[in-house]
Amino acid sequence: MNRTSLPLSRRVVPVAAVAAAAALTLAGCSSSSGGKKAEESANDVSAGRATTPRMTVAMVTHAPSGDTFWDTIRKGAEAAAAKDNIKLIYSNDENAGDQANLVQNAIDQKVDGIAVTLAKPDAMKAVVAKAEKAGIPVVGFNAGLSVWKKQGLLEFFGQDESVSGQALGSKLNGTGAKHALCVVQAQGDVNLEERCAGVKKTFNGKTDNLYVNGTDMPSVKSTITAKLKQDSSIDEVVTLGAPFALTAVQSVSDAGSKAKVATFDLNKDLVSAIKKGDIQFAVDQQPYLQGYLAVDSLWLYKNNGNYSGGGEQPVLTGPAFVDSSNVDTIAKFAAKGTR
Repeated sequence: MNRTSLPLSRRVVPVAAVAAAAALTLAGCSSSSGGKKAEESANDVSAGRATTPRMTVAMVTHAPSGDTFWDTIRKGAEAAAAKDNIKLIYSNDENAGDQANLVQNAIDQKVDGIAVTLAKPDAMKAVVAKAEKAGIPVVGFNAGLSVWKKQGLLEFFGQDESVSGQALGSKLNGTGAKHALCVVQAQGDVNLEERCAGVKKTFNGKTDNLYVNGTDMPSVKSTITAKLKQDSSIDEVVTLGAPFALTAVQSVSDAGSKAKVATFDLNKDLVSAIKKGDIQFAVDQQPYLQGYLAVDSLWLYKNNGNYSGGGEQPVLTGPAFVDSSNVDTIAKFAAKGTR
């Protein structure tokens, strides 16, 4: 692995968090840059602010640029930082080697804690061990549920992707679907592979995987369209992220297919699509909660020695289904960018 440190300014956004709330209530946040806006938003639901010494937390993810799912995670992290008197440094790179370099930069800066995703666990193993050797507590979230304990992380916040996939597969059995196409936007990402494997395990029909280049949405659209034209028996398209679901709807139309679309994960536009009936349902893993809990857990560990799950069990944030039966309730939160 290339351990050459990248400048932390690369894909890094320092969050100027104000003094934070001592209450452990989940706080909402509509600011993308922290500071005054984060404070104002947090004040809507926070009961007070932490008086503990200011600490610095680095959040390092494998997020691709422009994916609104990760904006929601970041908002949750910012809300916790605002409450807990934390300076939050957020950085991301979908390339595993570069993500590891960002963790190394955080170690070099001697941060007080690191929250990290482990989409490519092998690439992150060595640098996570270095952080732990340096005495920096590390928590995992979103990706890496199967390896967080092996790599010595204190806690993990997210959903069991295999379980979520199985839940989606079971739900498809009630829709009458017979042939599902599971669209994977990043080959080798453990989270995504586990989702499709879960669908295949419980879905009574046939399941095929289709690998697409998630960084090139026109290519995603054309690849799905071509597959649907090639195989008219496909009557269900399962995507692994909200932007891909919305693109799949276009592909279905372009292909003249009668396939339905279901997906993992939410954003504002996806919720609107469920309301209109363009998308059947979504599996929600509550990304805002993942970001919030990951940051808040480091504050709790430093100031009270707490660690959720006792270091033995993860804290699950999903799966939950959003469909026509509950989408109106979820929509008001999605409009704020927190669901």
